[in-house]
Amino acid sequence: MNTLAIDIGGTKLAAALINEDHEILQRIEMPTPSSRSPADLEHALSQLVRPYENLAGRVAVASTGIIDKGILTALNPDNLGGLNAFPLKSTLETLTGLPCRVLNDAQAAAWAEYSRLSSSVKNMAFITVSTGVGGGIVLNGELLTGAHAFAGHLGHCQADPHGPMCGCGRKGCVEAIASGRAIASAAVEDLKGKDARDIFLAAQSGHAQAQQLVTHSAQTISQLIANLKALLDIDCVVLGGSIGLAQNYREQVEALLSPLPSAFHVSIISAHFRHDAGLMGAALWQAE
Repeated sequence: MNTLAIDIGGTKLAAALINEDHEILQRIEMPTPSSRSPADLEHALSQLVRPYENLAGRVAVASTGIIDKGILTALNPDNLGGLNAFPLKSTLETLTGLPCRVLNDAQAAAWAEYSRLSSSVKNMAFITVSTGVGGGIVLNGELLTGAHAFAGHLGHCQADPHGPMCGCGRKGCVEAIASGRAIASAAVEDLKGKDARDIFLAAQSGHAQAQQLVTHSAQTISQLIANLKALLDIDCVVLGGSIGLAQNYREQVEALLSPLPSAFHVSIISAHFRHDAGLMGAALWQAE
């Protein structure tokens, strides 16, 4: 049976037809609507799924935000216009006429990446560093979702109590320091107004401020990894997202983790599924 997998992110919506061998047969994407109106998201989703009519037998969704009992709430108002209590599962079941299962996007990506690891790995964390920072945790071979679907929201661990205010309302979250949005917000002088992509390009060209901004992000992620090692004794970390997969970023995180005592060291690998991890994880989760 083919699965229609959907990935709802802060900047883009993606959909893919995935077969029983976990191969992506077709894939499309479009910008995420910037409006706060639930009707606009519903309209965008209807456009996204229309090309797949009668091609799939079920729907699997990975979405940013908290996904509890099929209801989507954007923890950070900067993502999805701060949508609150959007009936994601029922909306897609109505649009497609198919059974639907929904999961947080980083949790879904964690499950996809876990499926690619050695059978000896039982405990892992997935961290995505992109527009925001998200995560997913697998312990003893089981994906943690939590009683209220909040498990693995690693971007909202506090990194600096004196740091910038996060969109979630807490001060100094990892997301408020390490994400692409945070990197761009912290830029000044000639980098002010540049997006994270431009800042990374400037860093690669030797721009001092750009390098400092990227290093601060990597340092924050390295400390998050050390905390996860101390808390959960994870076997490895998988790093994904547009920033997590950017040139030399993982190497910077590794270098910044290295000076810490060996008890905090953990293997860091790049995401296998790259930008399709959410889609693939949702499909794998639906098939469970």
